[in-house]
Order: sequence, then C-alpha cells, then structure tokens
Amino acid sequence: TFALTSLISANAVERLVPLSSRNLTTQSNTSVLGLSDFELERIGVAAAVSFLGGVIQVAMFVLQLGSATFLLTEPVISAMTTGAATHVVTSQVKYLLGIKMPYISGPLGFFYIYAYVFENIKSVRLEALLLSLLSIVVLVLVKELNEQFKRKIKVVLPVDLVLIIAASFACYCTNMENTYGLEVVGHIPKGIPPPRAPPMNILSAVITEAFGVALVGYVASLALAQGSAKKFKYSVDDNQEFLAHGLSNVIPSFFFCIPSAAALGRTAGLYSTGAKTQVACLISCIFVLIVIYAIGPLLYWLPMCVLASIIVVGLKGMLIQFRDLKKYWNVDKIDWGIWVSTYVFTICFAANVGLLFGVVGTIAIVIGRFPRSKTLSIRNMKEMEFKMKTETDDETLQQVKIISINNPLVFLNAKKFHIDLMNIIQKENGSNQPLDDIGKYEQNTLLNSLSNGNCNEETSQPCPNEKCSLILDCSGLTFFDYSGVSMLVEVYMDCKNRSVDVSLAHCTASLIKAMSYCGNLDLEKPIFFESVSAAISNIHSNKNLNKLSDHSEV
Repeated sequence: TFALTSLISANAVERLVPLSSRNLTTQSNTSVLGLSDFELERIGVAAAVSFLGGVIQVAMFVLQLGSATFLLTEPVISAMTTGAATHVVTSQVKYLLGIKMPYISGPLGFFYIYAYVFENIKSVRLEALLLSLLSIVVLVLVKELNEQFKRKIKVVLPVDLVLIIAASFACYCTNMENTYGLEVVGHIPKGIPPPRAPPMNILSAVITEAFGVALVGYVASLALAQGSAKKFKYSVDDNQEFLAHGLSNVIPSFFFCIPSAAALGRTAGLYSTGAKTQVACLISCIFVLIVIYAIGPLLYWLPMCVLASIIVVGLKGMLIQFRDLKKYWNVDKIDWGIWVSTYVFTICFAANVGLLFGVVGTIAIVIGRFPRSKTLSIRNMKEMEFKMKTETDDETLQQVKIISINNPLVFLNAKKFHIDLMNIIQKENGSNQPLDDIGKYEQNTLLNSLSNGNCNEETSQPCPNEKCSLILDCSGLTFFDYSGVSMLVEVYMDCKNRSVDVSLAHCTASLIKAMSYCGNLDLEKPIFFESVSAAISNIHSNKNLNKLSDHSEV
C-alpha cells in the first residue's frame, strides 16, 4: 500500500464512520476474522473507496486517457509527491510524540494539526519520543551503511524487519503498553476473509476520495515506474498502467483491502537487493502471505511510535526531492515557481488539488509563452545553406545532417521530438549503401524543420556508413523547460551511443548553462557553436585531422 492513498481512504472512513459512533454500534463479534460490526463497517468504507477508485482507473484505461499523462510534468509530480509525503509525516506526528489527538482533516488541516501539537506540547510522552528518535537514528544509519556497502555485501540487512521484531519483543517483555502507556498496534486478524462485495450503497458518498485515490495513486506509481524505466532502459505503457492499477484495486476490494499503489520504500528495497523482474515481487508476495497467516498476530506488541518511525524514514526518498528546487532554479525559474506553488496547494488542501493546480498552471504558462515564440525565417535558412556550400566540400556535407528546431522545446513536444529524431538517426545508421556507390552530387544540405516535435525528411540524403554528424540548429528554440532540456541531453547521449557526433549551433547562454547542468556532456571536444557554418567547419577540420592521423599510422 501507499501511505497517501491510505490517508485519503481514512478521510472517508472518519467522515462516514467516526470513532465517536463506536458506542452507538453493536459491539458483537462477527464470524469474519473475529471483527466487530463497527470494525467491519469502517473496513467496508475503505473497501468501497478502493472499488470505486479502481473502477475509475479502468474507465480511464477504456477512454485511453494514459496518452494525456504528458501533462504531468516532472516538477508537478515531484512537488505533489513531496507534498503528499509531508502530509503522511504529519499524520504520524501524534504517534511519534505519543499524543492523543482528534482526527483533523480538510483545508488547512496540515496547519491545524501542528497548532494542536504545540497547544498540547505538555502531553508528549517522553518514552514514545525517545523510542521514536532511537528508531529513526537506527533506521537512517543502517540504511546509509547498506547504500554505501551494497556493492561489497551480497545480502542487505533488512533493518525494518529487525527493528519490528526487536521492538515487539522488548515491548512484550517489559509490558510497555501498561507500564509506560505506549500505544501498540493491537489485534491483527489472521488469514484472508472470504470474498464479500463492498457496500455499494455508499459509493456516491465516497466519490471524492475515490477520484483522489485513482489520480494520486496512479501518478505516484507512474512516477516510480518511469524512474525505473529510465534506470533500466525500458519503456512504460502509460495507458496499460491504468488497467493494471484499476484491477489491483477492484479485485482486492472484495477481500476487505484498502486502495493500493506503488510504494517508494518497497521499490527502493527491491532496487537495493538487485531485483529486476516480477519474480522478486512474487517472492515478496509469498512473504506477505506468510505474515498474514502466521506472523501477523505476533505484531500485537509493536509500538505505534516505532511503526510511525519506519513510515517516516521510508518516505525519505520523497522528502529529499526538496533538493530538486536548485536544479529547477538553474534551468527554468518558471518550473521552480510551479514546483513551489504545487507543493503549497498540496499541503494546504490535498494531493489531488495540488495535482490539478500544477497541471492547469503548467498549461496556462505554456499557452502564455507560446505566442511570444519566434521562428527562423526562410531567408536566413537560405543564407545559411549558401554559406555552407561555399565554405565546405561535398564529401563533408554528405555526412552531415542538419535539423533546425523552429519552436520551443517543452514537455508538450519533447517526447515526439526525441522519437522523430531517433527515427532519422536510425535510418541513417541503418543504410547499407557502400561508399563507392556514393559519388559527388549537387551540394545540398538537409534542413529538416522541426515544429512541435515534427520532423520532415523530404530533402534527406543517405549518409555513408562512416560516422555521421548531426547539427541541431537551435536558433528557433526561443524557450525551453526542464523536460525539454532533459530530452535534449538524452538525445545527445543516445546519439553518442549510436556513434553519431552532435553539435549544437546558435545556442543561447541559458540553454548552454541548462544543458551543462542537467547532463554529463562530453566537454572534451566542443559541442556548442555560434553558427551552423562554424559547426560544419569544425567537422571538416576533425575529418582532415583524422585523415592525417590515418596516413601517419600507415
């Protein structure tokens, strides 16, 4: 489960079946896992949220809304997940401090919680606070050591599991629940209940939380999936993710399960153990079944402050996304503003509100920036072509592909730009035409115009099988965002891996700074030039130098 989706479900549970109604409900135990009617009613609300949230995700799959995920820019996702992690940490404060606190939610609930804590600071249990601090220190220290020595040790110490066992055993032996008044997890039902439909009569009452679960859970999971895809070099079908998450919420809802989503801590744990396939998840599921059927009841004595510490430390990966602010400030200050405003809306209201604000704000800013963009005129293109014809020879021009970027490069067209450009390069590298068949031909350069990510190859000429060169004319790239710069750096690295030299002409100082900051570019040789003709001359000089080197070796 994902802590934030659980928190959203808790809003519906506390709203429809609050703890204050416990005395009004019959307390007889049912035949379902020994649960009372009151507990079953609360679980039923959470299951209804899971069911309806899954139905919404499946409907989004049917409507092919996965194709609209390009609107979820990296700053928006980063800010939303960071704000969500902040909400989860706030929800655990009462357990970390051992304070009895009423359930607080709604707009500005984040601030009301801390206001209540400061008003009742004298109610903090010192034992819970010390145990929380000790648990956090141990978890952080061991996890950092695991990270540093993961290449030297084959088995990573599962410090979370060790801490749970040690804390439960210590609490049982010292009777901390009665001696020090520490709150413990309590009774955990054993086994899996028989399938039972969620209460359909309350679906209309939980539709707000269901939409929140569907969107927030999907976005958080997609962010982790895309991070894994980038790390292990594979692609993610955004639309298929809707179907997968929808079914994983609909089906388990018949077994009293709460909404699910990818969890950062579990994903990081799989990374650290070297997991790369679904087999690792299968093994993890087997262990979960063992816990449900055998070990679960033994966790009765686990102190809630220790469990809260594990949750907080598990969110470290999301909380340190505050460091992204520096790179957004250096690359595009508007993205920095979007991050900050999305985060503020998330902690002030809710994750789904922050997500909606981030998407709408990003679209509004891009719409406002596009009309001010400038394009490269036809006259300038002809002058540039004439200069290259007179300053270089035919053989050099055969091996150079020039692509002019005539529009801003932002998240709206960055992905299409990458796909089209890689298709062009792949065709060039896949050419089987021998060098002898390529004679002198009329000097002609390829000026492919890229508009909103669309490349046209009507004037392209085949390159020989020698190492080709690519020149990106950035004179028409009037502005960019972090997604656009990241894609430009990715294009450079992909071309480098395909043995294609890339040069960038007419780059602004801000673009050079942003690209240098975002990626490990090969700066041993120049890649930025003041004009296309300068880039052509550099390619020509390098070619002559290579020829001279070849003759020297002979």
